Amino acid sequence: MHLENFSFNIEYVIVILGLIILYLLYYVFTKDADYTKNIRSVASVVEDLNRELYYLKKKLDQTEGNIKNNSQRMNDEEIYQEIERSVYDMVHPLSLAIKQLQNNISIIENDMQNKILQLESSVKQISIPASIHGNDDEKIISLYQQGVALETISRELRLSKAEVEFVLKINKIK
Repeated sequence: MHLENFSFNIEYVIVILGLIILYLLYYVFTKDADYTKNIRSVASVVEDLNRELYYLKKKLDQTEGNIKNNSQRMNDEEIYQEIERSVYDMVHPLSLAIKQLQNNISIIENDMQNKILQLESSVKQISIPASIHGNDDEKIISLYQQGVALETISRELRLSKAEVEFVLKINKIK
């Protein structure tokens, strides 16, 4: 009789573990879709930055050509100012795009940290009683059938009262 109850307990635990694993798989797949979406948005920003770099380089080449053509007519100070203005015009949009990218990455990182903390919290809340061992179950059942109080059983076996009640309920004694 105890062997049948023990195998029933094992089956019950296996079903619970299976459900937990299914829930975790579902959670991972749904969150993976969110992260993929975020990564695509970051990739889009990077692609835009590369395009902007290409146009900036092209504009720089044109500016260099204009400076070479106009260098005979311009003094050194004017050349320096023209180069400085051109570089600023090229770098400023790139700087803004990089700041936006950093903000996006920061938001994604914070979101991931929050999701990880939520997942860890959820996993910590799911616990299986330590009294699933057959020896403890037999001791609990034996003591309970002898009329020993639940508090006394939990104290003697160093288990929580909830674990003692759980074992008795699983074995259909209480």
